[in-house]
Amino acid sequence: MPLPQTMRAVEISEPGGPEVLRPCERPVPQPAHGEVVLKLAYAGVNRPDALQRAGSYAPPKDASDLPGLEGAGEVMAVGDGVTDWSVGDQVCALLPGGGYAEYVATPAAHCLPVPAGMDLKQAACLPETFFTVWNNVFMRGGLKAGERFLVHGGSSGIGTTAIQLANAFGARVFTTAGSAEKCKVCTELGAERAINYHDEDFVDVMKAERGAHLILDMVGGDYIPRNIRALATEGRMVHIAFLQGPKVEINFALVMMKRLTITGSTLRAQSDASKAEIAEQLREKVWPLIEAGKVKPVMDSEYPLEDAATAHAHMETNKHIGKIVLKV
Repeated sequence: MPLPQTMRAVEISEPGGPEVLRPCERPVPQPAHGEVVLKLAYAGVNRPDALQRAGSYAPPKDASDLPGLEGAGEVMAVGDGVTDWSVGDQVCALLPGGGYAEYVATPAAHCLPVPAGMDLKQAACLPETFFTVWNNVFMRGGLKAGERFLVHGGSSGIGTTAIQLANAFGARVFTTAGSAEKCKVCTELGAERAINYHDEDFVDVMKAERGAHLILDMVGGDYIPRNIRALATEGRMVHIAFLQGPKVEINFALVMMKRLTITGSTLRAQSDASKAEIAEQLREKVWPLIEAGKVKPVMDSEYPLEDAATAHAHMETNKHIGKIVLKV
Protein backbone atom coordinates (compact mmCIF):
# COMPACT_ATOMS: atom_id res chain seq x y z
CA MET A 1 0.00 0.00 0.00
CA PRO A 2 1.27 3.53 -0.70
CA LEU A 3 2.36 5.64 2.23
CA PRO A 4 -0.11 8.30 3.40
CA GLN A 5 0.70 11.96 2.83
CA THR A 6 0.59 13.12 6.45
CA MET A 7 1.06 11.67 9.93
CA ARG A 8 0.59 12.45 13.61
CA ALA A 9 3.73 13.59 15.38
CA VAL A 10 5.02 15.53 18.39
CA GLU A 11 7.34 18.47 17.75
CA ILE A 12 9.44 20.84 19.84
CA SER A 13 7.71 24.23 19.52
CA GLU A 14 10.66 26.09 21.09
CA PRO A 15 13.51 25.23 23.49
CA GLY A 16 12.21 24.71 27.02
CA GLY A 17 10.59 22.34 29.48
CA PRO A 18 8.28 19.41 28.78
CA GLU A 19 5.41 21.78 28.00
CA VAL A 20 7.04 22.82 24.69
CA LEU A 21 6.30 19.37 23.24
CA ARG A 22 3.10 19.66 21.19
CA PRO A 23 1.15 17.36 18.86
CA CYS A 24 1.27 18.28 15.20
CA GLU A 25 0.77 16.95 11.69
CA ARG A 26 3.80 16.38 9.45
CA PRO A 27 4.50 14.96 5.97
CA VAL A 28 5.30 11.26 5.93
CA PRO A 29 9.01 10.72 5.15
CA GLN A 30 10.13 8.84 2.05
CA PRO A 31 13.02 6.35 2.09
CA ALA A 32 16.35 7.55 0.71
CA HIS A 33 18.98 5.18 -0.65
CA GLY A 34 19.74 2.55 1.99
CA GLU A 35 16.79 3.54 4.19
CA VAL A 36 13.51 2.02 5.27
CA VAL A 37 10.34 3.75 6.43
CA LEU A 38 8.74 2.26 9.53
CA LYS A 39 5.20 2.57 10.81
CA LEU A 40 5.96 2.80 14.51
CA ALA A 41 3.91 1.06 17.17
CA TYR A 42 6.00 2.38 20.07
CA ALA A 43 8.82 4.89 20.53
CA GLY A 44 11.28 4.99 23.42
CA VAL A 45 11.78 8.09 25.57
CA ASN A 46 15.40 8.89 26.43
CA ARG A 47 17.50 11.58 28.10
CA PRO A 48 18.87 12.86 24.78
CA ASP A 49 15.26 13.65 23.78
CA ALA A 50 14.99 15.95 26.79
CA LEU A 51 18.33 17.56 25.99
CA GLN A 52 17.17 18.20 22.42
CA ARG A 53 13.90 19.64 23.73
CA ALA A 54 15.85 21.99 26.01
CA GLY A 55 17.95 23.22 23.08
CA SER A 56 21.26 21.66 24.12
CA TYR A 57 21.46 18.62 21.80
CA ALA A 58 20.82 19.64 18.20
CA PRO A 59 20.02 16.88 15.67
CA PRO A 60 22.42 16.26 12.79
CA LYS A 61 21.81 18.46 9.75
CA ASP A 62 20.25 15.68 7.68
CA ALA A 63 18.07 14.28 10.50
CA SER A 64 14.45 15.03 11.38
CA ASP A 65 13.95 17.85 13.86
CA LEU A 66 11.39 15.68 15.69
CA PRO A 67 12.69 14.01 18.87
CA GLY A 68 12.87 10.25 19.23
CA LEU A 69 15.93 8.02 18.82
CA GLU A 70 14.43 4.52 18.94
CA GLY A 71 11.25 2.67 18.12
CA ALA A 72 9.67 -0.54 16.90
CA GLY A 73 7.15 -1.24 14.20
CA GLU A 74 6.59 -2.52 10.67
CA VAL A 75 8.60 -1.84 7.52
CA MET A 76 6.30 0.04 5.13
CA ALA A 77 8.74 1.08 2.37
CA VAL A 78 12.31 0.30 1.38
CA GLY A 79 14.75 2.53 -0.48
CA ASP A 80 17.14 1.65 -3.25
CA GLY A 81 19.96 -0.62 -2.17
CA VAL A 82 18.09 -2.24 0.73
CA THR A 83 18.26 -6.04 0.62
CA ASP A 84 18.02 -7.12 4.27
CA TRP A 85 14.44 -5.99 4.91
CA SER A 86 11.11 -6.26 3.12
CA VAL A 87 7.75 -4.55 3.49
CA GLY A 88 5.89 -6.22 6.36
CA ASP A 89 8.96 -7.10 8.46
CA GLN A 90 8.72 -6.22 12.14
CA VAL A 91 11.86 -4.51 13.43
CA CYS A 92 13.23 -2.28 16.14
CA ALA A 93 15.59 0.46 15.11
CA LEU A 94 18.05 3.08 16.22
CA LEU A 95 16.78 6.33 14.70
CA PRO A 96 18.62 9.50 13.68
CA GLY A 97 15.58 11.39 15.01
CA GLY A 98 11.90 11.53 14.21
CA GLY A 99 10.68 8.78 16.51
CA TYR A 100 7.85 10.80 18.05
CA ALA A 101 5.71 10.16 14.98
CA GLU A 102 3.62 7.53 13.20
CA TYR A 103 6.22 7.04 10.46
CA VAL A 104 9.99 7.43 10.47
CA ALA A 105 12.86 6.92 8.01
CA THR A 106 16.08 5.30 9.21
CA PRO A 107 19.09 3.50 7.73
CA ALA A 108 18.21 -0.13 7.10
CA ALA A 109 21.52 -1.19 8.65
CA HIS A 110 20.40 0.29 11.99
CA CYS A 111 17.39 -2.02 12.20
CA LEU A 112 17.31 -5.28 14.10
CA PRO A 113 14.68 -8.02 14.12
CA VAL A 114 12.19 -8.02 16.96
CA PRO A 115 13.59 -10.80 19.19
CA ALA A 116 11.57 -14.00 19.22
CA GLY A 117 8.98 -13.97 21.99
CA MET A 118 9.15 -10.19 22.48
CA ASP A 119 6.37 -7.73 21.69
CA LEU A 120 6.83 -4.39 19.94
CA LYS A 121 6.49 -2.43 23.18
CA GLN A 122 9.48 -4.19 24.71
CA ALA A 123 11.43 -4.13 21.45
CA ALA A 124 11.07 -0.35 21.20
CA CYS A 125 13.13 -0.09 24.39
CA LEU A 126 16.13 -1.97 23.05
CA PRO A 127 18.01 0.11 20.46
CA GLU A 128 19.14 3.32 22.18
CA THR A 129 20.22 1.69 25.42
CA PHE A 130 21.64 -1.52 23.96
CA PHE A 131 23.59 0.31 21.23
CA THR A 132 24.94 2.72 23.87
CA VAL A 133 25.88 0.08 26.42
CA TRP A 134 27.43 -2.33 23.93
CA ASN A 135 29.45 0.41 22.26
CA ASN A 136 30.74 1.98 25.48
CA VAL A 137 31.05 -0.92 27.92
CA PHE A 138 32.27 -3.65 25.58
CA MET A 139 33.63 -2.07 22.39
CA ARG A 140 35.14 1.08 23.92
CA GLY A 141 35.52 0.02 27.56
CA GLY A 142 36.71 -3.51 26.83
CA LEU A 143 34.93 -5.16 29.76
CA LYS A 144 36.05 -8.73 30.36
CA ALA A 145 34.77 -11.62 32.42
CA GLY A 146 35.89 -11.43 36.04
CA GLU A 147 36.48 -7.67 36.01
CA ARG A 148 34.87 -5.32 38.52
CA PHE A 149 32.42 -3.03 36.73
CA LEU A 150 30.71 0.00 38.28
CA VAL A 151 27.78 1.66 36.52
CA HIS A 152 26.14 4.75 37.96
CA GLY A 153 22.37 5.23 37.72
CA GLY A 154 21.71 1.52 37.89
CA SER A 155 17.91 1.85 37.77
CA SER A 156 17.89 3.91 34.56
CA GLY A 157 17.37 2.40 31.12
CA ILE A 158 21.12 2.47 30.53
CA GLY A 159 21.84 1.17 34.01
CA THR A 160 19.44 -1.77 33.92
CA THR A 161 20.82 -2.76 30.52
CA ALA A 162 24.46 -2.42 31.58
CA ILE A 163 23.91 -4.49 34.73
CA GLN A 164 22.32 -7.35 32.80
CA LEU A 165 24.82 -7.42 29.95
CA ALA A 166 27.88 -7.13 32.19
CA ASN A 167 26.53 -9.91 34.39
CA ALA A 168 25.72 -12.08 31.38
CA PHE A 169 29.30 -11.77 30.14
CA GLY A 170 30.80 -12.70 33.50
CA ALA A 171 31.79 -9.40 35.09
CA ARG A 172 31.33 -8.55 38.76
CA VAL A 173 28.77 -5.75 38.73
CA PHE A 174 28.47 -2.84 41.15
CA THR A 175 26.06 0.06 40.79
CA THR A 176 24.70 3.18 42.46
CA ALA A 177 21.05 4.12 42.90
CA GLY A 178 19.02 6.54 44.99
CA SER A 179 16.58 4.39 46.99
CA ALA A 180 16.22 1.00 48.60
CA GLU A 181 13.61 0.06 45.98
CA LYS A 182 15.96 0.93 43.12
CA CYS A 183 18.84 -0.91 44.76
CA LYS A 184 16.66 -4.01 45.12
CA VAL A 185 15.84 -3.94 41.41
CA CYS A 186 19.53 -3.63 40.56
CA THR A 187 20.53 -6.66 42.62
CA GLU A 188 17.67 -8.68 41.14
CA LEU A 189 19.04 -7.86 37.69
CA GLY A 190 22.48 -9.19 38.57
CA ALA A 191 24.39 -6.50 40.46
CA GLU A 192 26.59 -8.00 43.16
CA ARG A 193 26.29 -4.80 45.17
CA ALA A 194 23.88 -1.87 44.78
CA ILE A 195 25.08 1.22 46.63
CA ASN A 196 22.45 3.67 47.87
CA TYR A 197 24.31 6.93 47.34
CA HIS A 198 22.31 8.61 50.10
CA ASP A 199 23.75 6.19 52.66
CA GLU A 200 27.16 5.07 51.35
CA ASP A 201 30.11 6.43 49.40
CA PHE A 202 30.77 4.35 46.29
CA VAL A 203 34.46 5.34 46.51
CA ASP A 204 34.81 3.57 49.85
CA VAL A 205 32.92 0.51 48.60
CA MET A 206 35.05 0.16 45.47
CA LYS A 207 38.33 0.77 47.33
CA ALA A 208 37.41 -2.09 49.65
CA GLU A 209 37.10 -4.24 46.50
CA ARG A 210 40.53 -3.05 45.24
CA GLY A 211 38.93 -0.64 42.79
CA ALA A 212 36.84 -0.86 39.66
CA HIS A 213 38.41 -2.02 36.41
CA LEU A 214 35.76 -0.11 34.44
CA ILE A 215 33.30 2.66 35.34
CA LEU A 216 30.42 3.76 33.11
CA ASP A 217 29.41 7.26 34.16
CA MET A 218 26.45 9.37 33.10
CA VAL A 219 26.48 11.70 36.13
CA GLY A 220 29.61 13.80 35.70
CA GLY A 221 30.13 16.75 38.04
CA ASP A 222 31.82 15.81 41.29
CA TYR A 223 31.48 12.12 40.39
CA ILE A 224 34.41 12.51 37.98
CA PRO A 225 37.19 12.98 40.57
CA ARG A 226 35.48 10.43 42.82
CA ASN A 227 35.45 7.93 39.95
CA ILE A 228 39.18 8.44 39.54
CA ARG A 229 39.70 7.56 43.20
CA ALA A 230 37.40 4.53 42.85
CA LEU A 231 39.24 3.05 39.87
CA ALA A 232 41.82 0.32 40.17
CA THR A 233 45.30 0.75 38.76
CA GLU A 234 45.09 0.55 34.95
CA GLY A 235 41.35 1.19 35.25
CA ARG A 236 39.14 2.69 32.54
CA MET A 237 36.39 5.30 32.78
CA VAL A 238 33.83 5.87 30.03
CA HIS A 239 31.55 8.92 30.02
CA ILE A 240 28.24 8.97 28.16
CA ALA A 241 26.44 11.93 29.81
CA PHE A 242 26.90 14.70 32.36
CA LEU A 243 23.70 15.11 34.36
CA GLN A 244 25.63 17.17 36.92
CA GLY A 245 27.72 19.02 34.35
CA PRO A 246 30.88 18.35 32.30
CA LYS A 247 33.29 20.78 33.96
CA VAL A 248 35.19 19.86 37.09
CA GLU A 249 38.66 20.13 38.59
CA ILE A 250 40.71 16.95 38.25
CA ASN A 251 44.02 15.94 39.80
CA PHE A 252 45.72 14.39 36.79
CA ALA A 253 48.67 13.31 38.91
CA LEU A 254 46.42 10.53 40.22
CA VAL A 255 45.44 9.62 36.64
CA MET A 256 49.14 9.28 35.79
CA MET A 257 50.06 7.39 38.95
CA LYS A 258 47.24 4.88 38.45
CA ARG A 259 47.78 4.75 34.66
CA LEU A 260 44.10 5.33 33.97
CA THR A 261 42.29 5.57 30.66
CA ILE A 262 39.51 8.16 30.43
CA THR A 263 37.28 8.22 27.37
CA GLY A 264 33.67 8.77 26.34
CA SER A 265 31.31 9.04 23.42
CA THR A 266 27.94 10.13 22.14
CA LEU A 267 25.99 7.76 19.93
CA ARG A 268 24.05 10.12 17.68
CA ALA A 269 27.13 11.83 16.22
CA GLN A 270 28.76 8.57 15.11
CA SER A 271 28.79 7.61 11.44
CA ASP A 272 26.15 5.37 9.91
CA ALA A 273 28.88 2.77 9.34
CA SER A 274 29.85 2.80 13.05
CA LYS A 275 26.23 2.33 14.11
CA ALA A 276 25.83 -0.48 11.58
CA GLU A 277 28.85 -2.24 13.13
CA ILE A 278 27.28 -1.95 16.59
CA ALA A 279 24.01 -3.37 15.22
CA GLU A 280 25.86 -6.30 13.68
CA GLN A 281 27.61 -7.13 16.94
CA LEU A 282 24.37 -6.85 18.89
CA ARG A 283 22.62 -9.22 16.52
CA GLU A 284 25.44 -11.76 16.83
CA LYS A 285 26.29 -11.53 20.53
CA VAL A 286 23.33 -10.03 22.41
CA TRP A 287 20.15 -10.95 20.55
CA PRO A 288 20.62 -14.67 21.41
CA LEU A 289 20.77 -13.69 25.11
CA ILE A 290 17.52 -11.73 24.76
CA GLU A 291 15.79 -14.58 22.96
CA ALA A 292 16.99 -16.99 25.67
CA GLY A 293 15.42 -14.76 28.33
CA LYS A 294 18.76 -13.94 29.96
CA VAL A 295 18.53 -10.21 29.22
CA LYS A 296 15.41 -8.05 28.87
CA PRO A 297 14.39 -4.42 28.98
CA VAL A 298 13.02 -3.19 32.29
CA MET A 299 9.75 -1.36 31.68
CA ASP A 300 8.58 1.62 33.73
CA SER A 301 5.57 3.25 32.06
CA GLU A 302 3.67 3.92 28.84
CA TYR A 303 2.07 7.13 27.57
CA PRO A 304 0.13 7.96 24.40
CA LEU A 305 2.20 9.77 21.77
CA GLU A 306 0.24 12.98 22.33
CA ASP A 307 1.19 12.87 26.05
CA ALA A 308 4.93 13.04 25.35
CA ALA A 309 5.16 16.13 27.59
CA THR A 310 3.84 14.11 30.54
CA ALA A 311 6.33 11.34 29.78
CA HIS A 312 9.19 13.85 29.79
CA ALA A 313 8.02 15.38 33.06
CA HIS A 314 7.93 11.91 34.61
CA MET A 315 11.43 11.08 33.34
CA GLU A 316 12.81 14.28 34.82
CA THR A 317 11.51 13.42 38.30
CA ASN A 318 14.13 10.60 38.28
CA LYS A 319 11.58 8.35 39.96
CA HIS A 320 11.27 5.93 37.07
CA ILE A 321 12.89 2.50 37.00
CA GLY A 322 13.77 1.35 33.50
CA LYS A 323 12.29 2.50 30.24
CA ILE A 324 9.46 4.88 29.35
CA VAL A 325 7.65 4.42 26.03
CA LEU A 326 5.17 6.28 23.87
CA LYS A 327 2.36 4.30 22.25
CA VAL A 328 2.00 5.59 18.72
